[in-house]
Amino acid sequence: MTSMFGILRRAVTPARRDGPSAPAPRAPERRQHNLFEAAATFVAASAEDDQDRMDEASAWVSPEALSFGVGELACRAVIALARERDESPETVARSLLGLADG
Repeated sequence: MTSMFGILRRAVTPARRDGPSAPAPRAPERRQHNLFEAAATFVAASAEDDQDRMDEASAWVSPEALSFGVGELACRAVIALARERDESPETVARSLLGLADG
């Protein structure tokens, strides 16, 4: 009876032959993206009207993290443009959105 279990065990795990088992092959590791990479990809894809890349970037982080990253990117972009134009961030932001000066 014992030999029958040995035969069954070898049939189920053919790579194992009474010796130590070989380590299982590891699945390829997926690269972890941070929220700023996700936001940059999402915004660039949005500007290029690339829905597939937007969907891909959206899957990298939580919706909350993506929203935070997009907001941070917007702030940094407005600050950079304000410095370049020698204008206030509010003036630049309103201009980008097509709003009248407040």
